[in-house]
Amino acid sequence: MTTTLDAAIAKPRKQFGETFLGRLWTGLTRSSAGFAGTLLVLAIVLFSFVGPLLVDQDNPTDTTQIWTEPSAEHWLGTQYEGKDTFTILVNSGAQPIWVGTLAALMAVFIAVALGSIAGYFRGRVDAVLLQLTDVTVTIPQFLLMLAVVAFFEDIPPWGISIVVGSTMWAFLFRSIRAQVMSLKEREFVEAARLQNLGPARIVFREILPNMAGFIFVNFVISVNQAIYAIVGLYVLGLMPSGTPNWGLMIHQSWGQNFYLNPIALPFVVAPLIMIVLFTIGLVTMGRGLDQALNPRLRER
Repeated sequence: MTTTLDAAIAKPRKQFGETFLGRLWTGLTRSSAGFAGTLLVLAIVLFSFVGPLLVDQDNPTDTTQIWTEPSAEHWLGTQYEGKDTFTILVNSGAQPIWVGTLAALMAVFIAVALGSIAGYFRGRVDAVLLQLTDVTVTIPQFLLMLAVVAFFEDIPPWGISIVVGSTMWAFLFRSIRAQVMSLKEREFVEAARLQNLGPARIVFREILPNMAGFIFVNFVISVNQAIYAIVGLYVLGLMPSGTPNWGLMIHQSWGQNFYLNPIALPFVVAPLIMIVLFTIGLVTMGRGLDQALNPRLRER
């Protein structure tokens, strides 16, 4: 009897370990859009994190080179201080990406932890967590972020990720809770209960591994949402302006009316193009991952 129960528990875990990466790669390569989106995301990540190591960081102010057109020396021209626009663009992508990724990790962690507890234990714990979620959902996320950021004037980048991540978890919480409620009725979970493995082991060793694809796809979506929120805070001028980033470039373009100057077009449009391309890459990659990891879509 014990051998049968061990086999029932080990089977889904073994299948997960052997086929997850294979299904991930197969799904991404089967979908040309998903594969292209993955390559686009990787290209922008390399551009933002490896690019600063390859460009000349000495980008001084030069009043004789203010608003020059693109040339062999300045690929995107220069901006209002005579600094090279391409160098600024290369140095502006890392912060939104890593801060957005950290915020998404935090949001997914909170949603998975609370959703697993609520879905597995139900009862009073579930009711309390649902009430907490309802309260969080009713508060406009962006307004809450504005209030927190306005209160802490010199908030560091990691603090921004905490603010954004702590306001994004509520919607994913309900999906995680529903998935856990469904999976806990499966045979391998019943087998684990018969062996008295304990709630913590059942949730984190038996249920959550079978939700890895669903969680990962939602993490990708959360990264996109977090980057939008972070860039939005910079565009509104509510964040410190010390570190170059896409949102700060857009804020400067809008606040000082650079968009009215035709020569300033590369400085104005470049961060917008990067954000749009990264968003398209994340969305198409997310669809490819969903096709790879969602059993219903995979069977089509």
